[in-house]
Amino acid sequence: QVQLLESGGGSVPAGGSLRLSCEISANIGGVITAVGWYRQAPGKQRDLVAGIATDGNVKYSDSVKGRFTITRDGLYNSQTVWLQMNNLKIDDTATYYCEAERGFTDYWGQGTQVTVHS
Repeated sequence: QVQLLESGGGSVPAGGSLRLSCEISANIGGVITAVGWYRQAPGKQRDLVAGIATDGNVKYSDSVKGRFTITRDGLYNSQTVWLQMNNLKIDDTATYYCEAERGFTDYWGQGTQVTVHS
């Protein structure tokens, strides 16, 4: 069983900042190998925003490079992953989901809404 608890969404003006948090806990039965933040706007597909692997390697979508930063405290089956979002744009408006990979299974959080207004 893997549990993901997201928080930190909200409504901010363009140019503002938010920090999303994803608390991950998992029982014995496998190791979480990677965590990612995805987002989905209405009518659009869910896309990867940022990801962090067990070895610390990170990746970002081109649209958020230089503005978003993914960090982690802890490792494997007990960790918290943050997504610092700066210089937010209206196009960043979406529901943001935390995702954890364990074996061949992806686990998802419930999502947190981020709204950027003019």
